[in-house]
Amino acid sequence: MSPAFVRVCGLDELEEDTPKRVELDGTPISVVRTDGEVFAIHDICSHANVSLAEGEVDDCHIECWLHGSRFDLRSGKPDTLPATRPVPVYPVKIEGDDVLVSLTQES
Repeated sequence: MSPAFVRVCGLDELEEDTPKRVELDGTPISVVRTDGEVFAIHDICSHANVSLAEGEVDDCHIECWLHGSRFDLRSGKPDTLPATRPVPVYPVKIEGDDVLVSLTQES
């Protein structure tokens, strides 16, 4: 069964390297446009219960503003402490000007 994709925003609503927080079925997600790609990552840091969408994006990573943990937008894996657990990442499709996300986690 293929994952169900839902429109979360328009491509023109995403500024380069500026996370946009959205909710999909009650799940907080940061949608990020960087280096010509769009990524969707769980919006809550795995170390502290804060929004990743308030952090900065650099080199395909999003940094938690509170303690500085950086998460890879492609895998959700942290590459700096204090976070040690990854956050989920979600599949993204672009259809025309629509950004669609599925809550099915990528492996």
